[in-house]
Amino acid sequence: MPPKSGEQAIGRSRGGPSTKLHAVVDALGNPTRMVLTPGQTHEMRVADELLGDIHHAYVIGDSAYSAKALVDALVARGCTVVIPANPTHRQRDYDAHLYKDRHLMENFFQRIKRFRRIAMRFDKLARNFLAFLFLASSLVWLL
Repeated sequence: MPPKSGEQAIGRSRGGPSTKLHAVVDALGNPTRMVLTPGQTHEMRVADELLGDIHHAYVIGDSAYSAKALVDALVARGCTVVIPANPTHRQRDYDAHLYKDRHLMENFFQRIKRFRRIAMRFDKLARNFLAFLFLASSLVWLL
């Protein structure tokens, strides 16, 4: 869902005004999809949009994506789900060795935050910020 023309995608969270970037990376840590939301938005609100047409893949994520409905939908599409359960829910098995590859996602965020314009969110409008995120992601693909 691309931001509307005048939308800022700035929300309130405990730390103050913030924006949250949700992303999907491939097996090499290169970005394939990104969605920008206000900071208080939970990850599950955009999970369907990010993972909508993924079939027969390994899906590695943190416990914020551990909702039973999402896991069941991914399994029905033939995906191998490597998502630990939320600590407050009933625990389920996952491959801890494969889960170590989640660092590729964290490395992607580290790489794009090297751009000061992204780390400090200088752009007022969400569409401008997202455009620069796409430019930075293109550079991640090239380097």
